[in-house]
Amino acid sequence: MTTPTHFDICEILKLLPHRYPFLLVDRVVECDVERMCITAIKNVTFNEPFFPGHFPGLPTMPGVLQLEALAQTAGLLAIRKSGLRASDGLILYFAGIDNARFKKPVTPGDQLVFHVQLDKQKRDFWRFKTQATVGGEVVCEAELICVLRKAEYAA
Repeated sequence: MTTPTHFDICEILKLLPHRYPFLLVDRVVECDVERMCITAIKNVTFNEPFFPGHFPGLPTMPGVLQLEALAQTAGLLAIRKSGLRASDGLILYFAGIDNARFKKPVTPGDQLVFHVQLDKQKRDFWRFKTQATVGGEVVCEAELICVLRKAEYAA
């Protein structure tokens, strides 16, 4: 069986432990495990739960959520590369964020396109080069360092 190069929200839900309102990736349009890169999208809508408070009268997607969406996209690539599933009890946690830059506000109606490239992997540590674009223009970029750990759920 070949691994699909694109997949929808149903497959994303099987791969990531995130759920509404914190799942920030709608679709993967390309996943190339051999080249270690992935492209995914998020359609930003006015009914996102953060818009009423960020900011009233000027809805703007928080930069930290853009980074989280990039990290979720990176997680999808790591899961595909490693063969893991959300049900395996492992989570890819942030270990660091380097060179984060926000170039332009993201507002309702925008379609964020996430481009993630695996830069380096050593044991449980993963380093990704990431970029988010809207209409071909870079709105956010960062180098993300993540670590794969067993999920420790509280009772």
